[in-house]
Amino acid sequence: MAKKKIDFNIIKKEIKKLISEITEIPQNELKEEADFTTDLGVDSMMALEIVAAIEKKYKIVVPEEEIPNIRSLNNIYEILKKKMK
Repeated sequence: MAKKKIDFNIIKKEIKKLISEITEIPQNELKEEADFTTDLGVDSMMALEIVAAIEKKYKIVVPEEEIPNIRSLNNIYEILKKKMK
């Protein structure tokens, strides 16, 4: 059985939408490299909400030690790429 190819561009759009909803920042203002804490004002509760939403949506587990490394959209993309191979 052939493994379904993941379209990562769709996932990137979904992640951006999810982050936009949690942070209440319009998607067009979210930059891939923007630091969640310093650039977007994400606090620890929002960060946990982001991780929980990603885990639920993509049925993955983000190890607790990786959570502090989630500082931008690019970080989330990298983690998902590793987990979804």
